[in-house]
Amino acid sequence: MRIDDTDRAIVEILQRDGRTPFTSIATEIGLSEGAIRKRVQRLTESGYMQVVAVTDPLGLGDRRVALIGVRIDGRTDTVAARIGELAAVEYLVATAGRYDLMFEVIVDSEQHLLDLLSDLRERKDVMEVEAFPCLKLYKQTFAWGT
Repeated sequence: MRIDDTDRAIVEILQRDGRTPFTSIATEIGLSEGAIRKRVQRLTESGYMQVVAVTDPLGLGDRRVALIGVRIDGRTDTVAARIGELAAVEYLVATAGRYDLMFEVIVDSEQHLLDLLSDLRERKDVMEVEAFPCLKLYKQTFAWGT
């Protein structure tokens, strides 16, 4: 999918406030509301953009958040696809540092985190696991630009 400057402007506006009315976006950009609606629909249906509500997972009761780094044995895409299937995994990236993959998990308890780490350590395609439990969220932004 090709993204043009107008699409980028729409995304940047929605990154500031995902509830911005299409009429306001249209006025700011200089297009009709219908044109904005079609572009937003194209951007979301293509998977390029999502408009979601974001919470502080640490502020939602007894949930635990951890970043996990793993060194793997096997093809990155293959192992990432398998790890990405785990329900607790919220965010998963390939890296070029100490770990081949790093991901964020949100679990219901410390026991759940311990079980997840144990399961990862038992996998034949995982050579090393290190967990970084998150104690407090200081900054979370999704205004990455386009």
